[in-house]
Amino acid sequence: MRKKVVVGMSGGVDSSVAAWLLKEQGYDVIGVTMQIWQDENPIDAGQEGGCCGLSAVDDARRVAASLGIPYYVMNFKKEFKRDVMDYFVDEYLQGRTPNPCIACNRYVKWEALLQRSLSIGADYIATGHYARVVKLPNGRYTIQKSATDEKDQTYALYNLTQEQLAHTLMPVGDYHKDEIRKIAQQIDLRVAAKRDSQEICFIPDKDYARFIQEEAKDAVPPPGNFVTKDGEILGRHRGITHYTVGQRKGLNLALGHPVFVTEIRPETNEVVIGENEDVFALGLVCRQINFMAIPDLQGQMRADAKIRYAHKGAPCMLKRTGEDEITVIFDEPQRAITPGQAVVFYDGPSIIGGGTITSSFK
Repeated sequence: MRKKVVVGMSGGVDSSVAAWLLKEQGYDVIGVTMQIWQDENPIDAGQEGGCCGLSAVDDARRVAASLGIPYYVMNFKKEFKRDVMDYFVDEYLQGRTPNPCIACNRYVKWEALLQRSLSIGADYIATGHYARVVKLPNGRYTIQKSATDEKDQTYALYNLTQEQLAHTLMPVGDYHKDEIRKIAQQIDLRVAAKRDSQEICFIPDKDYARFIQEEAKDAVPPPGNFVTKDGEILGRHRGITHYTVGQRKGLNLALGHPVFVTEIRPETNEVVIGENEDVFALGLVCRQINFMAIPDLQGQMRADAKIRYAHKGAPCMLKRTGEDEITVIFDEPQRAITPGQAVVFYDGPSIIGGGTITSSFK
């Protein structure tokens, strides 16, 4: 009996080719687009980017029809609002910089979609991510880097559980992007040349502060002081939700030379300003740990760690310093270690695990 797989289809070229590859491999493939946009106005919803817009449904439905597979739209609006949008706003209100794609992967694209897929008899879910699911000799599942470094998406997937990974297929991870586009052209998919989505799908204009103001209203922190690390007042800021660690542009401080945000202090409503060297830190503390390649960390181990999506990764020492706490000490100081972002640990191509950055230290 053929294994059944539900493919999350965003209407883009990667998930479309993923569905075709799995069908070619003999799976019983079902295409699904997750309805996560909040606005019921079809004009507004259609303008939203990435996998959120109604245009994604139109493209995915056409692809599914051309592949000859069943296609459905599943409603995950409640889960997306609770686990992604509300989380995003709350993190900024607390002076942290969240990663909504990581939350969406963990709680919507996997937890919610997987459970619903299993309930209709599917064996697996699949996506068009550039990553690979691998079962290691120790019996644990991990995610390994894709065939192409420039498109690698493992960082945003570190928080998936063993149960989720056991039911996940990622067929695109063995290919380069140009190979995927070439396959799409060869099988005559109309999305072959569709551009990749870059922005956060629920904030297509990239104006995070406006979105937070609209969502949180009176809870948004008011303007406050720009200060040095010693407390000297340098000027006034527009509100902490406008800033992130490492930021240089948009500060509107006339100090005669470039300065940077080095810390956000929500308890005093202050944004700390410093020099370029002040943005570097030797280590960090993270919590909300999720392990993949190993069941746990006792003591310490060497690894490479990425502190944001575009970070190349850097060698470090991982140390268990609490029940849900790991301290990461880098061999060399790293720039703009940002509370709220993920830190992901690698052993070669494999994810060891990761967590949410709570603080950094010199």
